[in-house]
Amino acid sequence: MTAPDLGFEHVFTAPAAPDAPTLLLLHGTGGNEHDLVPLAESLAPGAAVLSPRGKVLERGMPRFFRRLAEGVFDLDDLRFRTHELAEFVGAASRHYGFDRARVVAVGFSNGANVAASTLLLEPGVLAGAVLFRAMVPIVPDPLPSLQGTPVFMSNGRTDSLIPAADAERLAELLRQAGAGVTVHWQPGGHQLTRQDVAQAQEWLRTSSGRL
Repeated sequence: MTAPDLGFEHVFTAPAAPDAPTLLLLHGTGGNEHDLVPLAESLAPGAAVLSPRGKVLERGMPRFFRRLAEGVFDLDDLRFRTHELAEFVGAASRHYGFDRARVVAVGFSNGANVAASTLLLEPGVLAGAVLFRAMVPIVPDPLPSLQGTPVFMSNGRTDSLIPAADAERLAELLRQAGAGVTVHWQPGGHQLTRQDVAQAQEWLRTSSGRL
């Protein structure tokens, strides 16, 4: 179902079981609210799905926040959009009745970056996160307390858009904030692979008691 009045064009699918988590799906540049729905069904069958469309357009392509150049983010816009996304999650929780304490972000590229920003700027909104092809979006001072928050990261060793060092910096930043970070490296580049999905699926299964 869709409900644009909550602030974002989005898709919501109710969970198959009342105790299932809600996956907050955050697409990459040029994607939309439908892109990651099949991925969610593979990662956590039966979970609720909340999938918004990014509201920023870059040459007609939806994104979740503006950038000034490749890998150079508009930090003021990032802060604003991150707070806006957090408010959307709260409004959606009230509207649809899912447990706000059990929201797990699943983001790819731009979506993974806004998910990481949400962890860092809006602690408590996400119970955990699956970050595919993420880099450091922002470095808050002081760092929030993410004690015990489980985070899965998967990046490509030959990714031309995100150098390995940038992904490693994000993992270290999240660990410094107290998150429990699991990092997997893929031999490929920026595109998702079956290995990404299989490893994330297993991580979600084994982390279910913390999410």
